[in-house]
Amino acid sequence: RLYQIPFGMPTCEDESEARTLYLVGDFSAPAEFFVTLGVFSFLYSMAALVLYLRFHSLYTENTKLPFTDFCVTVCFAFFWLVAAAAWGKGLSDVKAATRPSTLISAMGVCQGEGVVCNAGTTPAMGLANISVVR
Repeated sequence: RLYQIPFGMPTCEDESEARTLYLVGDFSAPAEFFVTLGVFSFLYSMAALVLYLRFHSLYTENTKLPFTDFCVTVCFAFFWLVAAAAWGKGLSDVKAATRPSTLISAMGVCQGEGVVCNAGTTPAMGLANISVVR
């Protein structure tokens, strides 16, 4: 929800206060889908572990239970692939929306003649990239 993130934009004039600029974009849906699927996968794996360890005889005697477990696991694997792809796309959109050159081009004060705007440092996205790899 980048549209909720304000930051002060200098006006480069004496005795004037900074204007507030809001980022553009809402990329929360892929992130929420990714996290929700991760939580449900964890809960299912804990339930399956209890079933395997505590009710092993029920699991081996019933022929439908292992097949159902297999089908649910395949579904989780497919949705995990979809969620990782969605989060990867969402992350690349977040990176594009927060790229320093994009932010500078959105600032009206940087569009004047003779004005040179510098981003300073590039944001670190290493941990965000690792979240897609997992």
